Amino acid sequence: MAYDRYVAICQPLHYHTLLSRTLCALMAGSVWAVSGVNASVHTSLMSQLNYCSQNQIPHFTCEMPTLLLLACDSTYLNNILVAIADVFFGVVNFLFTMASYAFIIASILRIHSTEGKRRAFSTCSSHLLVVSMFYSTLIYTYFLPGFGSSVENVNIVSILYTAVSPTVNPLIYTLRNKDVKVALRRAFYTFGK
Repeated sequence: MAYDRYVAICQPLHYHTLLSRTLCALMAGSVWAVSGVNASVHTSLMSQLNYCSQNQIPHFTCEMPTLLLLACDSTYLNNILVAIADVFFGVVNFLFTMASYAFIIASILRIHSTEGKRRAFSTCSSHLLVVSMFYSTLIYTYFLPGFGSSVENVNIVSILYTAVSPTVNPLIYTLRNKDVKVALRRAFYTFGK
């Protein structure tokens, strides 16, 4: 979505050329392929470990950093690959997203009309908010267990990226739709009677 926003605002006349159906399919396919390979590597390495701890995960999801704490064997290779995946999937993607928004904001600031600036900021601000919330909580969850952060903090933060962020995302986008706003006003008006 960050690339879509970047092209729509920074290169609007080239939108259909730069963001063709073929490119969208290629981007989606490459994300699925890389994610599949990443998950397969981590799953195969995790399945080779012996677990000797209490075998109870102090977490509501089966996150790799939490599982690695239960292992008896050396988790050195697992930790290195988790760190590499965290940097690649978390930090690098977040930095690319923020860089695209830096270009977007620079383009928006060059717009002369106040209404044009408002509409452009309105279009991007909701996505930027959701992306920032998602990536910051994800990075916190995956990086800090290695530095001794508390399980309670990790549990609370992981709720933000597993439940709150996916719930808020469609809500933000639907509330920006004029038809939805009109329907909600009618529903609340009728409900208030």
